[in-house]
Amino acid sequence: MKKFLLTALVAMVACAAFAQNSVVEDPNPEVVGNDSAMQALREISLDKFEREGAWFVHMSPDYGVISGRNFEGAPAMKEPVKGENADENADTQVLGVKVQFFKRGVNSFYITAQRPIAIEGITKTISMWVCGRNQGHDLYVLIEDYFGRSYELYMGNLGFSGWKKLTAVVPPSPDGEHGIVQHSAYYGDRPGVRIIGFRVDCNPMLARGTYYVYFDDLRCVTDLYDMENHDEDDMADNW
Repeated sequence: MKKFLLTALVAMVACAAFAQNSVVEDPNPEVVGNDSAMQALREISLDKFEREGAWFVHMSPDYGVISGRNFEGAPAMKEPVKGENADENADTQVLGVKVQFFKRGVNSFYITAQRPIAIEGITKTISMWVCGRNQGHDLYVLIEDYFGRSYELYMGNLGFSGWKKLTAVVPPSPDGEHGIVQHSAYYGDRPGVRIIGFRVDCNPMLARGTYYVYFDDLRCVTDLYDMENHDEDDMADNW
């Protein structure tokens, strides 16, 4: 009996330790594609959705009508980018998207930037605050790599209430030729990717009625080591 109780106690302690270690945390940019100690990671604010008309929304007219506009507001839990002057960089607007579905079905809607957002350096993660209205649709960020090839990265499911920060990890290229390539020694010295926009894949069972979703504060964590350590007397290979 004592052996049984001891075994049960050990199992409970192990389960508790496993549960504590299973807490979901934001991806750590320091270990994403890190094969060298030479890194200069910086968190950069890419767009705060302050400008009306800077983003377009569209979907198939067979499945519904979509519209987008800016609203006053911001996530209360959001922290400013390190070193940013809040007084000089207004952050009072969010982008709202309204979808009125005609019928259920397998469909998607898109939020695209007026012009692609270029990110300097080697991007590690892309994040954004989203108010998902507790509907189980899936959000993807659409990017182009160094060679202009299109990729999509999963950011998360929108089945939550209120604001939540969603983050996508940009996987490193295994050989500089395949996957998402962010730099190449053969084609100039301006590394980076470009954000084209976002796609929401709708859950067919939930794609009915009217759906609202809101976006704010698009950011990235990027490695600027090569750019910050470029010698002043070294010519730029961009001519």
